[in-house]
Amino acid sequence: MNRRKMMSAVAAVLAVVAVQPAMAQDFPARQVKIVVPYPAGGGVDGLARALTDRLGKIWNQTVIVENKGGAATMIGGESVARSAPDGYTLFLTSDSSITSNPFLFKKMTYDPIKELAPVTQLIDLHQMVVVNPSVPVNSLQELVAYAKANPDKLNYGSYGNGSQPHLLFATIQAKTGARIQQVPFRGIAPAITATLANDVQMTLGGAATTGAHTQAGKLKALAIGRKERLASFPNVPTLAEAGFGDADPRSWFGVFAPAGTPPAILNKISADIKKVLNEPEFKQRFIDSVGYTGVGNTPAEFAAFIKDDLAYKKNMIEKAGIQAE
Repeated sequence: MNRRKMMSAVAAVLAVVAVQPAMAQDFPARQVKIVVPYPAGGGVDGLARALTDRLGKIWNQTVIVENKGGAATMIGGESVARSAPDGYTLFLTSDSSITSNPFLFKKMTYDPIKELAPVTQLIDLHQMVVVNPSVPVNSLQELVAYAKANPDKLNYGSYGNGSQPHLLFATIQAKTGARIQQVPFRGIAPAITATLANDVQMTLGGAATTGAHTQAGKLKALAIGRKERLASFPNVPTLAEAGFGDADPRSWFGVFAPAGTPPAILNKISADIKKVLNEPEFKQRFIDSVGYTGVGNTPAEFAAFIKDDLAYKKNMIEKAGIQAE
């Protein structure tokens, strides 16, 4: 009897394994939704919309973006984690949702590591420290000196605790003793708008969203989070060159599915996204020209990267003295 039960169990497992490739081959058979946990208009949303357009053509299906912001991206993340694990609801977000939030909140509405399955990392996002031209500094060292001489006079725009601007400026403050006040906004777009208007004096934003303002003289770029200088901004030093390599929040965007989604479907989505990222026109327009570095790794490779980034963010948050809410 036990032998028959064991053989039946093995047969059932083999049947599931045999069905998965067929499921992936037929995927998608209907509309796919990509949840973005930020307002429309920011870098995550812009890349998501460009990606959905290309995926819709590859899959011959409608692919839509649903902006579902709030609660430090947890509203959008939880909605995906609670969705059917079939690949039809995906999560496109930044590192904050996955590798920062677990150390910033004593209680989360879901566990992004256990309840989401990595699909692929889309890009490395190289962000620039930008200040309003009214601030009389031209380097990050000068900014620190000015902030120390004028404590609490300067403000920086963020999009909440654990956001990339918060991580960077909190690390700089912990390292130098400079006092710069955080002003949270609902996303990076309003934080940049506030910096342009001098409602806050600085923020951290991707080259895609701050570059044009910098070139127009409406913002000053003091440093960029990158291993080497960006070709389109050769005069902007890296954070490491400026003496603050440990303040780099290591920003990235990635795609996730609900945990339990069949590996064959995860691999298909990952492979199709990689095709999009490598399309010459897409790569030039939405990645290279805005200062991103495209990635497009496999689910297994992305999972390994996330494990490393979790340790990196944990160490950074602890050193910055950021307390969990």
